[in-house]
Amino acid sequence: MLFEQINTDLKNAMKAGDKQTVSCLRMLVAAIKNKEISLRKTLEEQEIVSVVHSVINQHKDSYEQFKKGSREDLAIIEEHSINVLKNYLPQELTDSEIQAIVNEVIAETNATKKDFGMVMKTVMSKVAGKADGKRINSIVSQSLKA
Repeated sequence: MLFEQINTDLKNAMKAGDKQTVSCLRMLVAAIKNKEISLRKTLEEQEIVSVVHSVINQHKDSYEQFKKGSREDLAIIEEHSINVLKNYLPQELTDSEIQAIVNEVIAETNATKKDFGMVMKTVMSKVAGKADGKRINSIVSQSLKA
């Protein structure tokens, strides 16, 4: 189970004295537990992946802000955290795999430009955390223009 793997990696990082990884994984565990408290249930694998995605997005935002502010020291820490967290995500789909899914959805629904939202919703449910929403958005946009 993913949560057990995160906790195991946290313990190993603590034993190894890797303070950055320990800090990153503690924040992830806290985010997962907060989500469980707000939903009042134990999270399933896909829900944990969703939390990991949101934490990665927070780190990406921080990374960009530190880069703009010329704080390379803090940007490096955020980049390390992003790399650690990516280990808990499923294998990302390639653009061609996403394109195939988009084409399939468009063919099934006979979608046009005005059906963009419906196509996005359907594709997002099919890829379920295996691709970034921005990538999917651009591929759907290009496909519906053609």
